[in-house]
Amino acid sequence: MATAEKSKVTRKQLIDGLNEDLSREYQAIISYVNYSQVLKGAAYMNIADELEVHAKEELTHALKIANHVDYLGGMPSVTPKPVKTSDKAEDMLKFDLANEKETIRQYRRRVRQADETE
Repeated sequence: MATAEKSKVTRKQLIDGLNEDLSREYQAIISYVNYSQVLKGAAYMNIADELEVHAKEELTHALKIANHVDYLGGMPSVTPKPVKTSDKAEDMLKFDLANEKETIRQYRRRVRQADETE
């Protein structure tokens, strides 16, 4: 039986994927800025402070991704993914967790795509 050839990823596909990641980083920045300011109650003050720190970290990630997109000859995205908000702190934290899980999943995918790029 013949072995299946690995599908190649084009430079454009990699750029498009990185721009999706960049849009997700913008989403995270906006989310963290918003959540850090609207989380209320003593139980959430430490979390709110931590979210401010994460907003700055996400900006660093966004700058790195934009640099990679530019290096590959693409134009970095300027559009964030939609940001979910809520009046309930628990909901905001659930949104955050879901977004982080998706980001990790997509970064793993991006690494595989980078390895397969023509």
